[in-house]
Amino acid sequence: MTTEREREILHWIEKNPLISQQELAEKAGITRSSIAVHISNLMKKGLIRGKGYILQQEPYAVVIGGANIDIAGRPFAPLVNRDSNPGLVTLSPGGVGRNIAQNLSQLGEQVKFITAFGEDAYAAQLAESCRKSNIDITDTLIVPGGASSTYVYIANSNGDMELAISDMQIYEKLSPQYLEKKLDLIEHAELCILDTNLTAETVRYIAETVHCPLFCDPVSTAKAGKLSNLLGHIHTLKPNLLEAEMLSGVKIDNAHSLKKACDTLLNTGLEQVFISLGSDGVYCANHTEHLRIPCFPVRTVNTTGAGDSFMAAIAWGWLQGISLKECAQAGLAAAAICIGSKETISTELSQENLLNQMNKSAKNKGLSIL
Repeated sequence: MTTEREREILHWIEKNPLISQQELAEKAGITRSSIAVHISNLMKKGLIRGKGYILQQEPYAVVIGGANIDIAGRPFAPLVNRDSNPGLVTLSPGGVGRNIAQNLSQLGEQVKFITAFGEDAYAAQLAESCRKSNIDITDTLIVPGGASSTYVYIANSNGDMELAISDMQIYEKLSPQYLEKKLDLIEHAELCILDTNLTAETVRYIAETVHCPLFCDPVSTAKAGKLSNLLGHIHTLKPNLLEAEMLSGVKIDNAHSLKKACDTLLNTGLEQVFISLGSDGVYCANHTEHLRIPCFPVRTVNTTGAGDSFMAAIAWGWLQGISLKECAQAGLAAAAICIGSKETISTELSQENLLNQMNKSAKNKGLSIL
């Protein structure tokens, strides 16, 4: 496992393989002898070799999207509208992109995360949470004087979100001009995951420019419209029912219309689609099969973040080369682990626990994933 400093040095070497140790020291603000130690460690780990610092690049995924501080309120009793409700208020790192990145990292993948931070206490908290989760944020944009993204939501006594307000204006700075500088990094990824908290212009730039497999979360019906006319550039789409209706133009009210909506989406050029059915599981399809898979049984503690864990798990499954059905089961297993936890991102999510959760189901007895 590499440290944040080692990943920073690797990034500089990747840009200039002939950079000197003195130049690296000046960039890092440390002594040349300290750089020599880092270089030695990187050579021992097999990440660089020989003169000119020839890189041995680890496979990685790139996530581009939102990172914000979540301020959540949950009442002790059923919510009373237009009144002050006694309850618990928590503050934690969140954001669709960041949550997906952390879940994917917990599943054992190398993750490079591109987002935008302001210059405030929230930015420091978000950056530290990424480092602790082994998420590489070397290429994240820092906006001078900017305010980091925040998301305030109220849940009901069952843990389901009732109302939310998001302040995500900082993502207007995450422009195509900025991402153009990161294009080489993105193109060399095993896959790229983006969420639609980005501006419509940026979403379009990524979809039309990036050639590695793109996985996309529409996030909400209000933001899903940014994907209109772009679905043919996307590999995997994970909408809910309302988002699937909007993007397909098909009203979904039965099994036949669900299949029709799915076929309509696939006909745009998508490789695969996973339509979340909430407590009814997921409907997934590619160009050879359609499947409806029920949720895993779990006691609901908190539904926030379940969709993010699902997306991370289907991306993980695709990276392992498993089938459409197994990817969907991995997504549902990750969501079950998340829903059974108080945290938005469960500390219990790991590759081992994911496989154990998948194998709990009688339908999955004898299933070999890896």
